[in-house]
Amino acid sequence: MGRTDSGARPVREKLPTIDDLRDPRADSRKLRVKITTNPGRCLRVRDPSRVQRSIESHHGDVRELRVDQIAVESALELRVWHAALGTRPLTLSTTMRTPGHDQDLALGFLYAEGVIDTAVRVRSMRICEGPVDALRIELEGPAPALRALQRRGTLTSACGACGANPQALRADAVNAQAGGTGRVSATTLRALPARLRAAQTSFAATGGMHAAALFDLAGDLLALREDVGRHNALDKLVGHALRQSALPWTDRLLLLSGRASFELLQKAACAGASIVAAVGAPSSLAMELAQRAGIALIGFLSERGFNVYTGAARIDHR
Repeated sequence: MGRTDSGARPVREKLPTIDDLRDPRADSRKLRVKITTNPGRCLRVRDPSRVQRSIESHHGDVRELRVDQIAVESALELRVWHAALGTRPLTLSTTMRTPGHDQDLALGFLYAEGVIDTAVRVRSMRICEGPVDALRIELEGPAPALRALQRRGTLTSACGACGANPQALRADAVNAQAGGTGRVSATTLRALPARLRAAQTSFAATGGMHAAALFDLAGDLLALREDVGRHNALDKLVGHALRQSALPWTDRLLLLSGRASFELLQKAACAGASIVAAVGAPSSLAMELAQRAGIALIGFLSERGFNVYTGAARIDHR
């Protein structure tokens, strides 16, 4: 860890600074670091969900300059047009999301908000050029009541309920009832976290992604979406299912990589999920909503065990 003077404690060598690394006069043989060319330069890789950036990593007394993969977070503006709105589209929201599966994100968001009940209502979707990514969504059929859904400000990657009508943030605001009589075994449940991690390629690369995954009651993975925002990941998963005509999620299990918040249970209820499991804890309002909607709600799911908060009849404990 450093040179030792006779009869004295080891003397720690002073580690170089970033400026030292950029100084051509520095003796690189004495630097206990790995130098990466063009420190701080941001390079996009083929996957739009992450970028490569040079970072400074510290492990004990060793400092290393290396390339790391960072989860991308950028704005997406959702613009909806319908003939009844006139010539200009209406901006519903601007959400901070991870690029990729943007059309699924839009479909899931519109479905959860009650704007559409089937993908057939969407005539077309296209990206609009500009300083911010924007997705123009053209609807057909009856005119939707869009103006009441306009969100104030930008939806962050942390909260999909920000700016929503307070009336919508109540456990009794969702009238959907989960169907199905299928049960999932405790053994299958305990195996799901490992299966989720194995499928989270973006999280494995960046450490900065949430996931929403759909499983059948045998524990087979049906679909998965990742995003820096929990609600975005679920919207993408719902949108994917809507395109595949795979809703409702009767006798299906939704697994969340974080906590089970009210907004996520609200989206799950709209999608007709019978069982919702989370690696983290549920909130009180999420528990109330699950109870009202007939959803089995599981929290703190791990290989060691789990807690059942509602719908225990849907769990086979044998």
